Amino acid sequence: MNAIQTYRYLGPSTLRDGDLALQTSGGPTANPRFFTGFLTAPQAAAAGLLAVAEVARTRYHQPVSPASLDPVVTGSRDRLRFESFSGCCGVYARLDVSPAGFDGDVVAHGTTNVDVNAPLREALARVGGLDPLHLSVGPDDLTVSTLDGPVVERKVPLPARWLRGFAEVHVLAAATAVRAEIPAAEAAAFLRRLPRGGDRSVLWAVPAGRSLRLTSRPGPGAVCLAGAGRLVALRGLLRYARTLRVYGPPLSAGSPPATSVWELDTGGMRLSLTLSPEPHRGFSGEGGVLAALATDDVADDADLVSALLSWDPTVDVATLAAQAGRSADRVRAALVQLGTAGRVGFDVAEGAYFHRVLPYDAGRAERDNPRLAGARALVEAGAVGRDGSVATVRHGTEVYRVRRRPEGGYTCSCLWWARHRGERGPCRHALAVSMVDTAAAVGA
Repeated sequence: MNAIQTYRYLGPSTLRDGDLALQTSGGPTANPRFFTGFLTAPQAAAAGLLAVAEVARTRYHQPVSPASLDPVVTGSRDRLRFESFSGCCGVYARLDVSPAGFDGDVVAHGTTNVDVNAPLREALARVGGLDPLHLSVGPDDLTVSTLDGPVVERKVPLPARWLRGFAEVHVLAAATAVRAEIPAAEAAAFLRRLPRGGDRSVLWAVPAGRSLRLTSRPGPGAVCLAGAGRLVALRGLLRYARTLRVYGPPLSAGSPPATSVWELDTGGMRLSLTLSPEPHRGFSGEGGVLAALATDDVADDADLVSALLSWDPTVDVATLAAQAGRSADRVRAALVQLGTAGRVGFDVAEGAYFHRVLPYDAGRAERDNPRLAGARALVEAGAVGRDGSVATVRHGTEVYRVRRRPEGGYTCSCLWWARHRGERGPCRHALAVSMVDTAAAVGA
């Protein structure tokens, strides 16, 4: 199901007299221009933009004809970010351009979706070593030294899965840390050895000297590599990269498949691909935001934290907590809530959140999540009870038994828990028990 959003443009994107003018919408004022200047490494920048666009038009799981989806671009203080999800929502791509990557000014701030259609991809592909790449995000232009006739902007709806993907991917990314950093030459050799095409296996990458080696089992220090063919979008930027950094959550022997982040760094920009734990899993169904959304005070905290966001390149949780007069945990939960409306993302290289604004309302992800809605209905119906240390939840004619785990979270006797074992977030019964337990603790 798609979320139909209305975008208003001053005119179509065009290519005339060597200048490519890319129209945008959104931001703090009607049709703003929030950046204009030259990208200092034009070939690398063109390759990075093409990679983000390629992910947006690719469906890695059960491939079909190329999608026609628009990457998202954000300008904030001294940073430009281009983001997209794959058609299957299992790969998240982002190109971060730092001050070293451009010669110009971020004169305002804002977020918009940008059309990268076939003529624009062809124009970017022809950017040569001596060709300047001038970019102006706004109603005026994105200039490159090429001639290819007019380029027309295509308005498309942003899928509802993208909103849920934005909501989930920043929570999963925040749980990762750098596990390996290898030079570009070794990274190129490693990527060349990977299976290509529609590979659906789940492998594990382990640091080995200056490179990585693949194993069939997880272990300490390993990073999950699910569907190695999904890293193909990195190859276009390899020749310009200095290092490849790989991020993942802490693992042990027997760990289930997990999210991983693969990031090429050129010095002036970083291209990252975040892979879902398995090739058939999209980020939109991971359920990582549910526990944070289940608390009663998170909406009020999110309103307060939202008022304090100021388009800084990175969002410092400790500073926000001091400004808001809230604990760091409550601020993180508020950021999760804001993430459900696309208001924040997470940069693994900076280890910090960043601010963006998408055309979604803050309650959209909660309304669209059947597990959260079902849990609230169970609580309102008085379906949660206690039998000693075990909670019982009556759902229709069934009674489910929910237990708190020593390490946190809950187990449940329902089919969802039996199938996923907590790997895709809590079931509605566990969420309902969590809501009741939290309310009881607050009232105690």
